[in-house]
Amino acid sequence: MSEQVRIDKWLWAARFFKTRSLATEAANAGHVQVNDTVIRASRTIRIGDCVRLQRQQEHFVITVTGLAEKRGSASVARTLYEESPASIAARETLQKQRQLNAAPAPEKRPDKRARRQIIRFIRRDD
Repeated sequence: MSEQVRIDKWLWAARFFKTRSLATEAANAGHVQVNDTVIRASRTIRIGDCVRLQRQQEHFVITVTGLAEKRGSASVARTLYEESPASIAARETLQKQRQLNAAPAPEKRPDKRARRQIIRFIRRDD
C-alpha cells in the first residue's frame, strides 16, 4: 500500500460518497479541505491529515488513520478515519433538530368519505 492516495479515491473507499465521481465533484466544488486548505480531487493525502468535509447538510472533521485506493466493506472503511468528538456532537444535534422540525406523517390514508370531502372542499375554492 502506498503512503499517499488521491483524496477522491480515499473518500470513495472510506464510504463518504457512493461513487468516485461524486467524491471528485465534491472536492472540485470546494466542499473538501485538507489541513484547512481547499483542495482539488487530484490532491494526495497521508496518514495524519485533518480532513474537513461537507456532504449536503452534514459536516465532518476527521483525521486520516489509514489509506485505501479500493472500496472495501463498511467495517474496513470505518478504520480509515477517526471523527472528532466535536464533529460527532454537531451532527447529532443537527439530526435531532431535523427530527423535531419534520412534519408528522399522517396516521392513515383518507377513506372514501374523507376523499369526497376533500374533493368538495377543493372544488369549492374554484
